[in-house]
Amino acid sequence: MGLGGQETSSFVSDFLEKCGGYAVLDGGFATELERHGADLNDPLWSAKCLISSPHLVRRVHLDYLDAGANVIITASYQATIQGFEAKGFSKEEAKALIRKSVEIAIEAREIYYDKLQSRRPVLVAASVGSYGAYLADGSEYSGNYGDAVTVETLKDFHRERVQILANSGADLIAFETTPNKIEAKAYAELLEEEGIDIPAWFSFTSKDGINVVSGDSISECTSIADSCKQVVAVGINCTPPRFIHGLVSLIRKV
Repeated sequence: MGLGGQETSSFVSDFLEKCGGYAVLDGGFATELERHGADLNDPLWSAKCLISSPHLVRRVHLDYLDAGANVIITASYQATIQGFEAKGFSKEEAKALIRKSVEIAIEAREIYYDKLQSRRPVLVAASVGSYGAYLADGSEYSGNYGDAVTVETLKDFHRERVQILANSGADLIAFETTPNKIEAKAYAELLEEEGIDIPAWFSFTSKDGINVVSGDSISECTSIADSCKQVVAVGINCTPPRFIHGLVSLIRKV
């Protein structure tokens, strides 16, 4: 189901049509891993299970597919080359673990399809967490990276991981919990510079219903996403439900 080269403009509308007008995403991953007994008290968070218990990662994907998900998101949110290297893995091992996050999700989809007579549409979205998620210091939820972090810093940080995920067999890349416009800009420039040919979505996080957590306006962040031809959708995650409707309305205006 690789969709490289397809016109990204019709990607979402075609997919939604096949799904019957709307698509169901999966939900929290770490919560479900913990429910199955995983201990995630670790800077790698859910990505730790790619090392210690890949069978649980597959189990959670299958649970969401059984519950009706049309999109399953990989366990790569906190899977970074830098994070794995800090745990003592070589660069090649780190790259293999990032690829493995997509392989497990694709495998879960195949197992699910083998159980069914009919194939409803299921996409595998390769998750990319923010620089703040890697730092694991709370800046993921404040968007405050300090003056030393520039768009170039962020592009250099994300570049190799995004390349790996783009070539892993995933159907799209999900940039999740984006906390500020500088990181959105880094993602957009990276997708263009690297000629990434699979679609992407940008999902932002807010605590006031008007701005992303850094204080940058959601409208400005959406404009950055909208200017990138690979971006097929913009959304919200890790945000109080009462703010979602207003934020989606602001996004739609852009």
